Amino acid sequence: MSYATPKLARGRVQVYTGNGKGKTTASLGLCLRAAGHGLHIHVLQFMKGSTVYGELEGARKLAPYLSIEQVGRDTFVSRDNPDPVDAAMARNGFDKARQLVLSGDYDLIVLDEINCAVDYGLISLEELKDLIRNKPAHTELVLTGRNAHPEIIEIADLVTEMREIKHYFNAGQVSREGIES
Repeated sequence: MSYATPKLARGRVQVYTGNGKGKTTASLGLCLRAAGHGLHIHVLQFMKGSTVYGELEGARKLAPYLSIEQVGRDTFVSRDNPDPVDAAMARNGFDKARQLVLSGDYDLIVLDEINCAVDYGLISLEELKDLIRNKPAHTELVLTGRNAHPEIIEIADLVTEMREIKHYFNAGQVSREGIES
């Protein structure tokens, strides 16, 4: 896919991190806004592989402006002892992310849960920093996930921390289709 004219004169780096709910949701809200202005967006979801996420169907409805691709399994990834399959999927996903970012074909790219993948040791911090440094000037890059590395926070242009104050999951509320998934 190649688009004639980038929509953004200058793309920035945004980070959505913290232990509260809403990091992926915030990035998808940005995608919705960008699609409304005709920007071309790709979301790469690390450490996610479930087909029940509502944003997948939403992206199909916003095609060709928005596409979402998952590069993980639909299972919990152990932080202390990640399965080799998860490491390989993250590695392949990062290779794909590099291709997408460096292609210059997208105005906005979201690397969802990339901060977690770095924190879990599935992707190296140096590789992510290198990708940020080498992204095309017009590409907006959004990095989501808990535990964003301090060096990523330092080089980002915008950092938002989601902080949990109260969550109904703690009272036993189960995930609701269309709201949490």
